[in-house]
Amino acid sequence: MEPLLRLTGVNKSFGALTVSDNVTFDLPKGQALGIIGPNGAGKSTLFNLIGGALAPSSGMVMFKGQDVTAQPASARCRAGIARSFQIPHPFVGMTVFENLLVASSFGGAGHHDAREACHDILERTGLLPKANRPAGSLTLLERKRLELSRALATGPELLLLDEIAGGLTEAECHALVETIQAIHASGVSIIWIEHIVHALLAVVDRLIVIDFGKIVAEGAPRAVMADPMVQEIYMGISVDDQAA
Repeated sequence: MEPLLRLTGVNKSFGALTVSDNVTFDLPKGQALGIIGPNGAGKSTLFNLIGGALAPSSGMVMFKGQDVTAQPASARCRAGIARSFQIPHPFVGMTVFENLLVASSFGGAGHHDAREACHDILERTGLLPKANRPAGSLTLLERKRLELSRALATGPELLLLDEIAGGLTEAECHALVETIQAIHASGVSIIWIEHIVHALLAVVDRLIVIDFGKIVAEGAPRAVMADPMVQEIYMGISVDDQAA
């Protein structure tokens, strides 16, 4: 079966600095993939390459069997790729509901009734009671939920989550994870970058570790996290420390 997303030999350089180095992987339809790595490893650049905010220096990005390497972010959004951002930037002077209506007009969902679809999304993400509140009045957790809701309003088949749990309390993080689990269970494929590893492990089916722009480990999440090399790269636990 053709994968939903396929990256083949994707490279991105800024002058002499290589930030994505021969990145190659497939994402089957319906899978949730986690991506971890130290700060500066190239995770956000990879999201920009998948979402279309950046064009690769070389390599190919395929989505639903189509070459989208040269397509801009707007075209990829209409094709079914949606992204949340680490720092939410809603239209603060608009209501929560209006934010979703704007997002729905840019995606490829083709909602027969956009208002009904946005109502359903707000119910799924726990924001329905805040539908008529100005987005600028929301708490951080509510803004994260709005960021997620706006992405869903475009009708994605692939949802890119960029450190959406960052800055939340433990209880808030747990509540958000439950929402993401429900979204994944509904059939939406997910790629999630996250530093809060326990949140990631509660959702993802597979884990990729990136360091200096390269994929250095890939596989079942808990097996990857148990790899001594990954522990040294990501958590600073050296092999010698473990042997002591």
